[in-house]
Amino acid sequence: MRLSRPTHRPHPGPARPARLPGLRLIGALILLAGAGVGCFADGGAGGGSSGKSARRAPTAVPALGNVVPAPSEVRPAGLPYEITAGTAIRFDDRPGVRAVGDYLAGILRPSTGFELPLDPGPGADGIRLRLAPDEADLGDEGYRLESSPAAVTLVAKEPAGLFRGVQTLRQLLPHAIEKKAVGSGPWQVPGGTITDRPRYEYRGVMLDVARHFFTVDEVKRYVDQAALYKINKLHLHLTDDQGWRIAIDSWPKLTTIGGATEVGGGEGGFYTKEQFREIVAYAASRHMEVIPEIDMPGHTAAALAAYPELNCDGVAKPVYTGTDVGFSTLCVGKPVTFDFVDDVIREIAALTPGEYLHIGGDEADSTEEKDYRVFMDRVRETVAKYGKKPIAWHQIAGAEVDENVIAQYWGYGGTKKEEREEVADAVRRGARLILSPADRIYLDMQYTATHPLGLHWAGTVEVDKSYDWDPGGYFAAEGVPEDAVVGIEAALWTETLDTGAELEQMAFPRLLGAAEKGWSRGDIGWDAYEPRLVAQAGRMAALGIAYHPSPTVDWPKE
Repeated sequence: MRLSRPTHRPHPGPARPARLPGLRLIGALILLAGAGVGCFADGGAGGGSSGKSARRAPTAVPALGNVVPAPSEVRPAGLPYEITAGTAIRFDDRPGVRAVGDYLAGILRPSTGFELPLDPGPGADGIRLRLAPDEADLGDEGYRLESSPAAVTLVAKEPAGLFRGVQTLRQLLPHAIEKKAVGSGPWQVPGGTITDRPRYEYRGVMLDVARHFFTVDEVKRYVDQAALYKINKLHLHLTDDQGWRIAIDSWPKLTTIGGATEVGGGEGGFYTKEQFREIVAYAASRHMEVIPEIDMPGHTAAALAAYPELNCDGVAKPVYTGTDVGFSTLCVGKPVTFDFVDDVIREIAALTPGEYLHIGGDEADSTEEKDYRVFMDRVRETVAKYGKKPIAWHQIAGAEVDENVIAQYWGYGGTKKEEREEVADAVRRGARLILSPADRIYLDMQYTATHPLGLHWAGTVEVDKSYDWDPGGYFAAEGVPEDAVVGIEAALWTETLDTGAELEQMAFPRLLGAAEKGWSRGDIGWDAYEPRLVAQAGRMAALGIAYHPSPTVDWPKE
């Protein structure tokens, strides 16, 4: 059985979860004390929601460990390191390390005003970037950061680990480090050692560019914002009923007709192959893999408008600019449909160096169940033929799956038990899971019933509720072990969003909590998370991120 998402159906939304009980609160306070957190970077006194009597003491320098996502191990010790006019960025002469140094220098130079030369020599001072291939315990993305008055040293097994460590280093500096104008400093990094590695290999964000089109530069900005919080996958939802956003040479009308509009009847748009390669390369420079999605067999009205032969009746459908779902389907009984699928996947696979390709599969309400199984099985085989691994929305559990299939779960509190059981059965058949629960990390859900942006079919999702879930135990009741979970992905659908500022308001600050769920180990409660989220307020402001000032968070006063 394939159950589908309600279409913009009003939903009162579940009540906000209660604050953590006493034992967890005590543990959270111990964690804060041990990590030295509870202060925020901009030095302001807390502000925001009422009812909190105590305010955290201000400081101009973040405490070691006061970062998002929470590091695995934090050991404060000694005096800080200060970046000065004499600081150099020293790096190993190994592949990939110089690029991390260049990236770090690009962040630090505008705000400090310092030259910060890159030096391939060993050196005992400055900021040192070191690869240590024998540090197997760090894994491919882990790192160790050591700060003392003499130097800051980042050690990792792979360049991706150094890059993740640089994001921590950024957050250990005052938030003004993110500005493009020279500030006064001092630019100090708290003393001690952080040893860190991710919980999950897959930590993603999904951006829907099909309902409303977003430019290359807007996508790059989102990549940079997500990279700060150690996201490593960018899932681009490239096709849907309202628009086809990627050039396919063998089927050119997909973009000239299918990409010509968007929700509400705007001008739409699409990426040329060169533009898409530019996005892929930019994301790769941030150690982020792009995962393209071609949604099939439903969500295909744009393709059906472009090519009449893909319809069972051979008649082109009109271009669609509304927001309903479940009404479109490719004609599974026609050989031309699979010629089309083969061409599209072949061209998309050639554009994408990463290992995954997303094939959609959700809300195919107009596809007969037997046709759905035939279609998804053949598409899965086609993806493998072109050297990729398939990801699909969790409705693929109704077709054949094996250990090469990843099902992306987007259910919520209202999802029927039998649908969850079907997903669990797919895991027993070998499939693995990406978790994107709609009532937690669908970033397009309204914060409140009166919020002007977003939808609410999965309920309203304020910042504290978005954080209140555990990926490892999410399917425990159905007998799914944590090691079947590849990771998490925060999805941002754009039926109601058509500007970069609107994207940011819906994504931030909830994206930070999703990033922590994917990276950080252990059951970290809201009371341990909130002060570290508060510390990001000034940083987001310095980066110009138009975040939602949720009343569930005790934000600093201006």
